[in-house]
Amino acid sequence: MTWVQGVVAYVIIWWLVVFAVLPFGVRPVAESDIGHAAGAPENPRLWLKAAITTLIAGAIWLMLYALVRSDLISFRQP
Repeated sequence: MTWVQGVVAYVIIWWLVVFAVLPFGVRPVAESDIGHAAGAPENPRLWLKAAITTLIAGAIWLMLYALVRSDLISFRQP
């Protein structure tokens, strides 16, 4: 795996994980003001979710890298 392939794989994994992590802990505002969406979260904690996403994506990427380096998964023809 070249460094470009590694970066592309990490970015794809990160975006897949972020969409899985975003709904965790979301609570809508009890009483919304005029002009605010009824389903908008009260405290989205996006920095925490970004940090969690980065850690999970890093772990998944390391597993992918280990599989590719060990030749258990190969896209080359025999």
